[in-house]
Amino acid sequence: MRDETREARQAQIERAAYAVLEEKGYAGASMLAIARRAKASNETLYNWYGDKTGLFHALVRRNAAELREMLAAQIAGGGDALAALERLGPALLAVLTGERAVALNRAAAADPTGELGQAIGREGRETIAPLIGQLLEQARAQGALAFDEVDDVREVYLGLLIGDVQIRRVIGRMEAPDAAACAERGKRALALLKRLYAP
Repeated sequence: MRDETREARQAQIERAAYAVLEEKGYAGASMLAIARRAKASNETLYNWYGDKTGLFHALVRRNAAELREMLAAQIAGGGDALAALERLGPALLAVLTGERAVALNRAAAADPTGELGQAIGREGRETIAPLIGQLLEQARAQGALAFDEVDDVREVYLGLLIGDVQIRRVIGRMEAPDAAACAERGKRALALLKRLYAP
Protein backbone atom coordinates (compact mmCIF):
# COMPACT_ATOMS: atom_id res chain seq x y z
CA MET A 1 0.00 0.00 0.00
CA ARG A 2 1.35 3.43 -0.96
CA ASP A 3 2.32 5.70 1.94
CA GLU A 4 -0.30 8.36 1.14
CA THR A 5 -3.03 5.71 0.83
CA ARG A 6 -2.07 4.15 4.14
CA GLU A 7 -1.90 7.57 5.78
CA ALA A 8 -5.41 8.40 4.56
CA ARG A 9 -6.68 4.99 5.72
CA GLN A 10 -5.10 5.45 9.15
CA ALA A 11 -6.71 8.87 9.48
CA GLN A 12 -10.09 7.27 8.67
CA ILE A 13 -9.53 4.52 11.25
CA GLU A 14 -8.47 7.03 13.88
CA ARG A 15 -11.55 9.21 13.24
CA ALA A 16 -13.66 6.08 13.70
CA ALA A 17 -11.80 5.27 16.93
CA TYR A 18 -12.63 8.72 18.35
CA ALA A 19 -16.28 8.33 17.38
CA VAL A 20 -16.54 4.90 19.02
CA LEU A 21 -14.62 6.17 22.05
CA GLU A 22 -17.11 9.00 22.56
CA GLU A 23 -20.08 6.64 22.19
CA LYS A 24 -18.89 3.62 24.16
CA GLY A 25 -15.96 4.74 26.32
CA TYR A 26 -12.59 3.02 26.36
CA ALA A 27 -13.83 -0.29 27.78
CA GLY A 28 -16.54 -0.57 25.12
CA ALA A 29 -14.39 0.59 22.23
CA SER A 30 -13.52 -2.79 20.74
CA MET A 31 -11.28 -3.19 17.72
CA LEU A 32 -14.19 -4.81 15.89
CA ALA A 33 -16.49 -1.83 16.56
CA ILE A 34 -13.80 0.55 15.34
CA ALA A 35 -13.11 -1.58 12.25
CA ARG A 36 -16.82 -1.62 11.39
CA ARG A 37 -17.14 2.15 11.85
CA ALA A 38 -14.06 2.70 9.63
CA LYS A 39 -15.25 0.12 7.07
CA ALA A 40 -11.92 -1.64 7.53
CA SER A 41 -11.08 -5.23 8.34
CA ASN A 42 -10.36 -6.21 11.91
CA GLU A 43 -7.20 -7.84 10.57
CA THR A 44 -5.96 -4.49 9.21
CA LEU A 45 -6.35 -2.85 12.62
CA TYR A 46 -4.45 -5.64 14.37
CA ASN A 47 -1.72 -5.64 11.70
CA TRP A 48 -1.22 -1.88 11.92
CA TYR A 49 -1.71 -1.23 15.64
CA GLY A 50 -1.15 -4.57 17.36
CA ASP A 51 -4.13 -4.28 19.70
CA LYS A 52 -6.51 -1.74 21.18
CA THR A 53 -3.83 -0.33 23.48
CA GLY A 54 -1.55 0.14 20.48
CA LEU A 55 -4.29 1.93 18.56
CA PHE A 56 -4.98 4.36 21.40
CA HIS A 57 -1.26 4.92 21.92
CA ALA A 58 -1.15 5.91 18.24
CA LEU A 59 -4.04 8.35 18.75
CA VAL A 60 -2.30 10.08 21.64
CA ARG A 61 1.04 10.09 19.80
CA ARG A 62 -0.51 11.64 16.68
CA ASN A 63 -2.33 14.26 18.77
CA ALA A 64 1.00 15.43 20.22
CA ALA A 65 3.10 14.95 17.05
CA GLU A 66 3.09 18.60 15.93
CA LEU A 67 4.20 19.78 19.37
CA ARG A 68 7.00 17.20 19.50
CA GLU A 69 8.21 18.23 16.04
CA MET A 70 8.09 21.93 16.95
CA LEU A 71 10.07 21.35 20.15
CA ALA A 72 12.61 19.01 18.54
CA ALA A 73 13.27 21.48 15.72
CA GLN A 74 13.78 24.35 18.18
CA ILE A 75 16.09 22.34 20.41
CA ALA A 76 18.16 21.20 17.41
CA GLY A 77 18.25 24.71 15.91
CA GLY A 78 19.21 26.47 19.13
CA GLY A 79 17.49 29.78 18.33
CA ASP A 80 15.80 32.15 20.79
CA ALA A 81 14.32 29.76 23.35
CA LEU A 82 11.84 32.23 24.88
CA ALA A 83 10.52 33.16 21.43
CA ALA A 84 10.01 29.44 20.82
CA LEU A 85 8.22 29.11 24.16
CA GLU A 86 5.96 31.99 23.14
CA ARG A 87 4.97 30.01 20.02
CA LEU A 88 4.74 26.71 21.88
CA GLY A 89 2.45 27.84 24.71
CA PRO A 90 -0.64 28.62 22.61
CA ALA A 91 -0.08 25.50 20.47
CA LEU A 92 0.18 23.29 23.56
CA LEU A 93 -2.94 24.83 25.09
CA ALA A 94 -4.87 24.35 21.84
CA VAL A 95 -3.93 20.65 21.70
CA LEU A 96 -4.74 20.01 25.37
CA THR A 97 -8.15 21.67 25.13
CA GLY A 98 -9.03 20.38 21.66
CA GLU A 99 -11.82 17.90 20.97
CA ARG A 100 -9.50 14.92 20.57
CA ALA A 101 -7.61 15.45 23.82
CA VAL A 102 -10.89 16.06 25.64
CA ALA A 103 -12.38 12.83 24.25
CA LEU A 104 -9.28 10.86 25.26
CA ASN A 105 -9.19 12.36 28.76
CA ARG A 106 -12.91 11.81 29.36
CA ALA A 107 -12.53 8.18 28.34
CA ALA A 108 -9.40 7.79 30.48
CA ALA A 109 -11.25 9.16 33.52
CA ALA A 110 -13.97 6.54 33.03
CA ASP A 111 -11.58 3.66 32.32
CA PRO A 112 -11.29 1.46 35.43
CA THR A 113 -8.24 -0.38 34.03
CA GLY A 114 -6.16 2.80 33.86
CA GLU A 115 -4.76 1.66 30.47
CA LEU A 116 -5.81 4.73 28.54
CA GLY A 117 -4.54 7.09 31.23
CA GLN A 118 -1.16 5.33 31.12
CA ALA A 119 -1.07 5.71 27.32
CA ILE A 120 -1.88 9.42 27.60
CA GLY A 121 0.86 9.81 30.20
CA ARG A 122 3.50 7.93 28.21
CA GLU A 123 2.77 9.30 24.75
CA GLY A 124 1.74 12.78 25.88
CA ARG A 125 3.16 14.39 28.99
CA GLU A 126 6.11 12.04 29.48
CA THR A 127 7.23 12.77 25.91
CA ILE A 128 6.49 16.50 25.74
CA ALA A 129 7.53 17.58 29.26
CA PRO A 130 11.23 16.60 28.91
CA LEU A 131 11.39 18.56 25.64
CA ILE A 132 9.93 21.62 27.36
CA GLY A 133 12.59 21.13 30.03
CA GLN A 134 15.30 21.16 27.35
CA LEU A 135 13.85 24.37 25.93
CA LEU A 136 13.92 25.97 29.37
CA GLU A 137 17.53 24.88 29.78
CA GLN A 138 18.30 26.56 26.46
CA ALA A 139 16.70 29.74 27.77
CA ARG A 140 18.93 29.53 30.86
CA ALA A 141 22.04 28.97 28.70
CA GLN A 142 21.06 32.03 26.64
CA GLY A 143 20.84 34.12 29.83
CA ALA A 144 17.09 34.66 29.50
CA LEU A 145 16.12 32.76 32.69
CA ALA A 146 17.90 31.90 35.94
CA PHE A 147 17.04 28.77 37.94
CA ASP A 148 18.54 25.71 39.61
CA GLU A 149 16.07 22.86 39.02
CA VAL A 150 14.56 22.64 35.55
CA ASP A 151 11.77 20.29 36.72
CA ASP A 152 10.50 22.95 39.13
CA VAL A 153 10.51 25.67 36.47
CA ARG A 154 8.75 23.41 33.98
CA GLU A 155 5.98 22.64 36.48
CA VAL A 156 5.56 26.33 37.25
CA TYR A 157 5.34 27.15 33.54
CA LEU A 158 2.81 24.41 32.82
CA GLY A 159 0.75 25.48 35.83
CA LEU A 160 0.72 29.09 34.65
CA LEU A 161 -0.15 28.08 31.10
CA ILE A 162 -2.74 25.37 31.67
CA GLY A 163 -4.06 25.94 35.20
CA ASP A 164 -7.50 24.33 35.45
CA VAL A 165 -8.44 24.99 31.81
CA GLN A 166 -7.97 21.40 30.65
CA ILE A 167 -10.00 19.85 33.47
CA ARG A 168 -12.76 22.43 33.00
CA ARG A 169 -12.89 21.41 29.33
CA VAL A 170 -13.00 17.72 30.21
CA ILE A 171 -15.89 18.14 32.66
CA GLY A 172 -17.82 20.36 30.25
CA ARG A 173 -17.51 23.62 32.19
CA MET A 174 -16.04 25.63 29.34
CA GLU A 175 -15.76 25.73 25.57
CA ALA A 176 -12.43 25.28 23.82
CA PRO A 177 -10.47 28.55 23.95
CA ASP A 178 -10.02 30.13 20.53
CA ALA A 179 -6.64 31.03 19.02
CA ALA A 180 -6.71 34.55 20.50
CA ALA A 181 -7.47 33.24 24.00
CA CYS A 182 -4.69 30.63 23.73
CA ALA A 183 -2.24 33.29 22.54
CA GLU A 184 -3.19 35.65 25.38
CA ARG A 185 -2.85 32.92 28.01
CA GLY A 186 0.49 31.82 26.54
CA LYS A 187 1.79 35.40 26.59
CA ARG A 188 0.69 35.85 30.21
CA ALA A 189 2.28 32.56 31.32
CA LEU A 190 5.57 33.51 29.70
CA ALA A 191 5.55 37.04 31.17
CA LEU A 192 4.99 35.63 34.67
CA LEU A 193 7.68 33.00 34.16
CA LYS A 194 10.20 35.67 33.10
CA ARG A 195 9.30 37.72 36.15
CA LEU A 196 9.70 34.75 38.50
CA TYR A 197 12.99 33.55 37.01
CA ALA A 198 14.58 36.79 35.85
CA PRO A 199 18.38 36.54 35.59
